[in-house]
Amino acid sequence: MSEVPRVYHRFAQVGDARVFYRETGPPDAPVLLLLHGFPSASHQFRRLLDALGAHHRLIAPDYPGFGHTEVPTGFGYSFESLTDVVEGFLDAVGVDRFVLYAFDFGGPVGLRLAGRRPDAIAGLIVQNANAYEEGLSDLARGMIANQPGVAGAEDRVREILVLPVTRGQYEGGTADPSLVAPDGWTLDQHLLDQPGRKEAQVALALDYHRNVALYPAWQRWLAEHQPPTLILWGRNDAFFPEPGAHAYLRDLPDAEIHVFDTGHFALEECLPEIAPLIADFVGRTWKEAA
Repeated sequence: MSEVPRVYHRFAQVGDARVFYRETGPPDAPVLLLLHGFPSASHQFRRLLDALGAHHRLIAPDYPGFGHTEVPTGFGYSFESLTDVVEGFLDAVGVDRFVLYAFDFGGPVGLRLAGRRPDAIAGLIVQNANAYEEGLSDLARGMIANQPGVAGAEDRVREILVLPVTRGQYEGGTADPSLVAPDGWTLDQHLLDQPGRKEAQVALALDYHRNVALYPAWQRWLAEHQPPTLILWGRNDAFFPEPGAHAYLRDLPDAEIHVFDTGHFALEECLPEIAPLIADFVGRTWKEAA
């Protein structure tokens, strides 16, 4: 009989934030910190937790402004503040070493975190999380141009916070849309439509240009620290096209790279191919770094 792990759904108090997270796996197993993307939350990793939780400890928090995490009115949304909360979350749950899985928004949050706590990073898994100019599509560049003080910027951001766009991020670029469950985009949109959530997303979108400005610093960090790295990429991502995956090899020439014929949310369609790669990488990396 296959081993099916128990997945726990908990909250951790981090200052004024009540951070929701999912956790599974033996407490003494290799730790994989899962950082989700936009417009999703930790639920995007639900099948990965089931696939790997028997032999790995997986921890997936929701950022402020996403999922079930609760923050007080007036919380200042920026990528720095998201990183502050994730860093505090790690202290709250007692995790000081982990393999970092960075997807989409998990890239800017995770690489900030890596810069703050380099000794905590046992390895890096990059899945459609961009850190290079050539990994930005024209669509992405257009969104990044929406900055504070730019006329019409907020309205343009609000145009993408609707169900057809949310659904399109899941199904766009997939080889077989029937492999993508509708639950993901349905829950994402439900949470986006909650009070205050769209204002949070507007603030983060207008802050995104600061991530691009940090690309050179993140590239220097990668080149200097050479973390063991597994790169997983959906080549048909409308925001972060395939060249962004290969660009990492400039600074991480020993990185392992796998490109899949799917879109942005690669785990939705390609979990059977991706999960064994993650399990193998985490197992090898954890032993080597011990």
